[in-house]
Amino acid sequence: MSDWVKAKVTGKHAWTDGLYSMQFEGPVADFKAGQYIKVALDIEGDRVGRPYSLVNPPQERPVEIYFNEVPEGPLTPRLSDLNPGDEVWLSEKPGGIFTLDTVEPAETLWLLATGTALGVYLSILRSPEPWDLFQRVVLVHGVRQATDLTYGETLAAIAERRGERFKFVPAVSRATVPGALSGRITDLLTSGSLEAHVGAAIDHHSSHVMLCGNSAMIKDVKVILEERGLARHKRHAPGQYTTEQYH
Repeated sequence: MSDWVKAKVTGKHAWTDGLYSMQFEGPVADFKAGQYIKVALDIEGDRVGRPYSLVNPPQERPVEIYFNEVPEGPLTPRLSDLNPGDEVWLSEKPGGIFTLDTVEPAETLWLLATGTALGVYLSILRSPEPWDLFQRVVLVHGVRQATDLTYGETLAAIAERRGERFKFVPAVSRATVPGALSGRITDLLTSGSLEAHVGAAIDHHSSHVMLCGNSAMIKDVKVILEERGLARHKRHAPGQYTTEQYH
């Protein structure tokens, strides 16, 4: 991941104060849905880079990331100040194994995200793999406020294309929002209300679960899943849940 290439900002969208999508054109190698690149800027003599999952599907360019500005962070306040035409550094080769490469087919794929972790699933959902491996895909996006529910047009396009095979479940923890479940993902799993809403159970016979988002959510949901008999997926020991934890 140390080979850097120059790229230019070609698009920028501010969803809310501090929540951004950004697009880049640069010679990045081909990637698999679920992988990430590093984005870097030269700051006071140091190249400061962070990993970001790719939002765009592998067959589309420019590459796109989705991120929160961390006010005291070394990179994101400067990144969010960039505009089309500005230059950044990107890692030439994407990385990560948060993909469906070695996952075994099952009835339902559950994609659980908090915050900007939604982005990686938008890439996966717009690739053929989930639809080849699973009969149905459920995307759960956990956020604090309704304004954090983003990419509505993209989600609507996926729903229109996939019909009853796709279910999107917004979950808002700090507000009551029409059409959304109320509460954190962990609480909705523990109470059974998420599965009741979807009309399907998460178990090791019929499900594969992907977890991406804040570390507390991943840690808590892993416990819930393992209590139900699901095992962590490894390339040489297939399991029923996969995690990504750098967000």
